[in-house]
Amino acid sequence: MNIISKFTVGSEEGISDLITIIDSSVYALHKGLVAEEDIKKYIANDIDPRKMINDLNDLSNQLIIMYADDQPAGYSILKSGSGHPELPEGKKATEICFVILSEFDSPETRQSLWKKCRSAASFTDMIWLNMMAHDPLLEFLKESGFTIVADATAGPFQLPSHLLKLDIN
Repeated sequence: MNIISKFTVGSEEGISDLITIIDSSVYALHKGLVAEEDIKKYIANDIDPRKMINDLNDLSNQLIIMYADDQPAGYSILKSGSGHPELPEGKKATEICFVILSEFDSPETRQSLWKKCRSAASFTDMIWLNMMAHDPLLEFLKESGFTIVADATAGPFQLPSHLLKLDIN
């Protein structure tokens, strides 16, 4: 499998690839926990390409898309200067999301996306994210050095999650 993780701008193609991944991942992460019609309604009504383009045109945000055999397979969005009340103050914090579609999830795809993400966040003191407790990538992030700071809720349906952080410097 040919795997590449690369920075992507908020172009039509980049946003199209991002939405493809988001739609699939939202469905997969909520299937069996939330009514299917509610998931479909959320995907149809709340995933807004214009808002995504605006968010990605903010210079403090970066998008990395991971491709496996030229198919969009995962993504990470880094948001510099984004903190959370449960995190220590006075440190430069970068919020990330870290998503890999289950059909492409493997040690190689995880490492590809994580290495690019970690490299992009080398300027910060701390990386953090709010990840659903049942997300299959949770254990990988813990193995990569993240620690659970607090229990929380996440996602459009506010399901149980963990606030994770990784100290960089």
